[in-house]
Amino acid sequence: MSEHWEKMRGQAEGWTPEEVMAWGFANFGNDIAIASGFGVEGMVLIDMATRINPEVRVFTGDTEFLFPETYDLIERVEKRYGIQVERIYSALTPDEQELKHGAALWKRSPDQCCQLRKIEPLKKKLAGLRAWVTAIRRDQTAARANSGKVEWDDKFKLVKLNPLADWTSQMVWNYVFKFDVPYNPLHDRNYPSIGCTHCTRAVMPGEDPRAGRWSGFGKTECGLHARPAETVSPLVTLEVAANSGNAAD
Repeated sequence: MSEHWEKMRGQAEGWTPEEVMAWGFANFGNDIAIASGFGVEGMVLIDMATRINPEVRVFTGDTEFLFPETYDLIERVEKRYGIQVERIYSALTPDEQELKHGAALWKRSPDQCCQLRKIEPLKKKLAGLRAWVTAIRRDQTAARANSGKVEWDDKFKLVKLNPLADWTSQMVWNYVFKFDVPYNPLHDRNYPSIGCTHCTRAVMPGEDPRAGRWSGFGKTECGLHARPAETVSPLVTLEVAANSGNAAD
């Protein structure tokens, strides 16, 4: 299995994003889906995918803490592309999470909050698929730097497609403007990366594009795309928060 996917990884490196997705649709049929947080990269993928397969499956992890602009964008996507976006939820409602783990868990342990509201629901969803498509790019974070366009996802045990792995941010925006792709208006207000309301802020001039995510914590990933050794432990995040005086925004 490992040798096969290493070979596929090398072969796919020369493919365009459209070729990566066409290969995925041809090989996995209805057992492949796009996971989207509806950032600008995700919008590019959805636009590309619907041109290849109008019945493409798209799902999103609805943490129930998303921005109103994100929910509005999901509705616009459904109308424009004629698709139904599947929303996956945590086993705990926000109120149940507060009763079990205390108020504002994201302030004390964002890793645990991400685990409950993002990773566990995703793991359950991916168990029913043979492949998934993500919008990650290699230059976004260190954890994504070695992502292949086609690879075996050992964390979730299925094939992972990253069609935009070698794209730059400029290439993404060029596509958006060329094809008039809808996007989250928060991007125009200095939010290059958009997650939950509690853990996302605007990025200031000169800051890293991911600086607005989990500000005050040594954390740039929710854990979906990081290997176990690359995730930030709750103990570390608590120590960082205590020293920073800015645990959450």
